[in-house]
Amino acid sequence: QVQLVESGGGLVQPGGSLSLSCAASGLQFRWHVVRWFRQAPGTEREFVAFINRAAAEDYADSVKGRFTISRNNANNTVSLQMNNLIPEDTGIYFCIVGNHWGQGTPVTVSS
Repeated sequence: QVQLVESGGGLVQPGGSLSLSCAASGLQFRWHVVRWFRQAPGTEREFVAFINRAAAEDYADSVKGRFTISRNNANNTVSLQMNNLIPEDTGIYFCIVGNHWGQGTPVTVSS
């Protein structure tokens, strides 16, 4: 059974940082593309970041230069380092490995 467990969300002031982590089990993690999506209240889920098997990365324009995605195939984990956070980054952040979605971890950016 595939399990994805996100962690690291929380409340942070504008300009602050958070590091999200996603631990995967029940699948061959190293062979899968990994993505982070987010969903703000009352909006559709939106793409945040992507990393493929070769560790090539891509980001939504809104987070480029502030967020960094990375993966550790030995530990079956993927991380999202988020710096210089702004209120518009508030939302539930989801880890997606292949076609499997985690439950999400909440991020609130507010003073």
